[in-house]
Amino acid sequence: MSASSEPTPVLVSACLLGCECRYDGRHNRDLALERELAERGQRAVPFCPEEHGGLGTPRPAAWIEGTGAAAVLDGRERVPTNSGADVTEAFLRGARGALETCKLHGIHLALLKERSPSCGVRKTHAGGALVEGPGVTTELLRRNGIEVVGVDGRRD
Repeated sequence: MSASSEPTPVLVSACLLGCECRYDGRHNRDLALERELAERGQRAVPFCPEEHGGLGTPRPAAWIEGTGAAAVLDGRERVPTNSGADVTEAFLRGARGALETCKLHGIHLALLKERSPSCGVRKTHAGGALVEGPGVTTELLRRNGIEVVGVDGRRD
């Protein structure tokens, strides 16, 4: 990056940047990710889809019901909490908010937290278990041409 150029904006799960926005009120701060962003001339745009969607912190754990995020986006499945509350609309609002944030900032890359029903890239929670596949936000971003990379978090 030259001295006159602006850092490239990248959408990043807020919990990876130390925001205590996980369902349990904790974070997954990843110091290695922060260093990598700086080295690559990238500027983190923090975003938590679940908070953006209107879910508080802390909040009950949730998962994708059934086959996966594509079915949620297509209206065939829902996202329940462990107490059975339907939080599908909050997950959809959060995913749409992430996409709008990408459009607003000209973002083409998102670094999102693995194993989240919103942000998971390779693994997410569906049917009450950890399964292969993306979360709701990742699925929507990919459908709209945003590259999404999963980050496990908590690296020093």
